[in-house]
Amino acid sequence: MILLPPRQEDEAQQRAPRIVIIGVVGVVGLLLLAMLAVPIMIGTDMFFAATAGCSGEQSGTVGQAPAGARARSIPSAYLYWYQVVGQQYDVPWTLLAGIGTVESDNGQTTLPGVHSGENAFGAAGPMQIGIGGAAGNVWGGAPVHPASEVVSGVATDEDGGPDASVYDPADAIAGAAKYLVTAGVQTDAAGAIFAYNHLQSYVQSVLYWAGIYAGGSYSVVSAAFPSASCMTSGGEPSINAPNQAVATAIAFAEQQLGKPYLWGGTGPDAFDCSGLMMMAYRAAGIDIPRTSEVQWTFGPRVAESAAEPGDLVFFAGSDGTVTSPGHVGLVIGNGQMIEAYATGVPIRIATYTDRDPVGFTRPWADPSVNSAILNGTPGAGGSPGTG
Repeated sequence: MILLPPRQEDEAQQRAPRIVIIGVVGVVGLLLLAMLAVPIMIGTDMFFAATAGCSGEQSGTVGQAPAGARARSIPSAYLYWYQVVGQQYDVPWTLLAGIGTVESDNGQTTLPGVHSGENAFGAAGPMQIGIGGAAGNVWGGAPVHPASEVVSGVATDEDGGPDASVYDPADAIAGAAKYLVTAGVQTDAAGAIFAYNHLQSYVQSVLYWAGIYAGGSYSVVSAAFPSASCMTSGGEPSINAPNQAVATAIAFAEQQLGKPYLWGGTGPDAFDCSGLMMMAYRAAGIDIPRTSEVQWTFGPRVAESAAEPGDLVFFAGSDGTVTSPGHVGLVIGNGQMIEAYATGVPIRIATYTDRDPVGFTRPWADPSVNSAILNGTPGAGGSPGTG
């Protein structure tokens, strides 16, 4: 029986521990399934070589997507092993890369447990596999043990060294692939990722990065987890992000859903309304002002009828006015936004059509923004920044 390892917390996201007791897993799964479906950001071109209409509904043996331009941001050793291991285990290498990015920034974070020891929940290595504690020993045996030792977990000596090491990128990536295979990744990619970490936001993040690395286009698709399905009447409609920068900003904001509101907060654990907007666009390489009042002056104004994902929607708020709005949200389409609303209310998806918005702006269209960054050109910079 394979137990679930937790994710590492880092400066970009608040990462919740994996639940490792089978009885609790069932309860958590039921609770998550009861939640409203939230958008997933995915690449739609070559996520899988064998195409299918839904992000989490795949069948048959998967193929391997070619590496898109953004894959160059992955350290070369990690990219090599993602691709080799993906081919070896018949797991999309982009999924492995998505997990590695979310878990440890592909080994580039210095947080506890990534390169030595373990985190507070007993996870270790660049793929954050459980070696004890709350995570259970998913790895099997000691974190570093002789390659010849037979264990019951996912540990493997992928690169032919003397040891199977949870800290070795090749070994860890292969261990993660073995876990995903056991979880049924070839027939239900989203379900396997959900098994790796029982969080909807985690599945969103991994699928988003997988799409980015495959060089896909960007769209927000409604889904329920762990088994995603195509868009049907009565659900949220598919919404196309106008460019990669907007896709990245929305994906960042989605990853903050459920975190607390904190006046003056800019993350990683809590945000206020304008702090969330600033950090979402900063994740996309675009610097926008810090406060809602100044954000209102940044980027062209757009009519509500023309609002699209990535636009900012403003409200007078308790501490603002119509001419100097005190509250702001990030439009995701269909009359909805992501917002950090107020103390005691977690970051959420909410409608804005019944809230009397005072106006909309389009930050990425501000003249100061380098147009090259909108589609992810490597090395392109954002605006000079004003806040």
